[in-house]
Amino acid sequence: MTGSSGLIGSEVCAWFAARGWQVHGIDNNQRAVFFGPAGDTRWNQQRLQQQYQQFAHHELDIRHREGLLQLMKTVQPHAIVHAAAQPSHDRAAQIPFDDFDTNATGTLNLLEAARQFAPESPFVHMSTNKVYGDQPNQIPLTELPTRWDYADETFAHGIPETLSIDQCKHSLFGASKVAADIMVQEYGRYFGMPTVCLRGGCLTGPHHSGVELHGFLSYLVKCNVEGRLYRIYGYGGKQVRDNIHSADVAAFIEAFIEAPRSAAVYNIGGGKANTCSILEAFELVAQLSGRAMQYEYSPQHREGDHQCYYSDLRRIRHDYPTWDIRISLQECLQQMVAAALQKP
Repeated sequence: MTGSSGLIGSEVCAWFAARGWQVHGIDNNQRAVFFGPAGDTRWNQQRLQQQYQQFAHHELDIRHREGLLQLMKTVQPHAIVHAAAQPSHDRAAQIPFDDFDTNATGTLNLLEAARQFAPESPFVHMSTNKVYGDQPNQIPLTELPTRWDYADETFAHGIPETLSIDQCKHSLFGASKVAADIMVQEYGRYFGMPTVCLRGGCLTGPHHSGVELHGFLSYLVKCNVEGRLYRIYGYGGKQVRDNIHSADVAAFIEAFIEAPRSAAVYNIGGGKANTCSILEAFELVAQLSGRAMQYEYSPQHREGDHQCYYSDLRRIRHDYPTWDIRISLQECLQQMVAAALQKP
């Protein structure tokens, strides 16, 4: 498990360790380098080490090619889940080489290590909906009192995997993740390896170290509970995201490992049922915490930011009918607010 101290990484580690797997986690707390002390994930690493005897931590950067090769040769894992990344499109513009070396080259390093030492093991890559760039912004929208929504009935279920990734602005982060996404698909097609790209919407949960540049709901909850000022960037605060709890992501990863495919691609998110706008999230969180949201508005939206995005889950549900969203947005927020209130 790469990125084992992050949101998805730690959830997957805990999920499989609780089911009796021996779990090897790769993480070097690079999130703290990217985002400063607020992004530090050592607490999550320590939580896993304390709670699960089956968990082994490896202090390794995925840019370290020889280190990955040696670890893969030693462990020869039955499954590989890749969630390590530089995850912010704003931060990527400031550190383009670190972004590409981590997201694209790091993924290639892991793929090649897998091809050499574990070619039959399912390879799950946490991609992102940012591979679609700002293409979703070309879809006609309807403005409602607290949110935007698609005016075109073609997208009534959300964004499908068939949406083009060409002729649009991605941000440097989106471009590096496109490179990784395509490479994962190619190792599946060219070498016949069991690979899948999971193009996530807003992945969230109580173990997220959210910061302003990455981690929408986590950061919003943190601001509310701590009485901090939250800044809205453009679109009237009505921009929409679908939110999926990290445990539901882990459940799908288990389903894929049990019945892998080659070069598969799925949009994974909360779907339309788990959507909210920023304004709606303010109200939902305030109801749970009892604290009014403090915020200010900046009319300039972020480059490449989606005005409205939610995942069409029909393909993933069709191919894996035993999997579905189990944790509602309300339950997810309840967990996150409770966790935030407990932190010193």
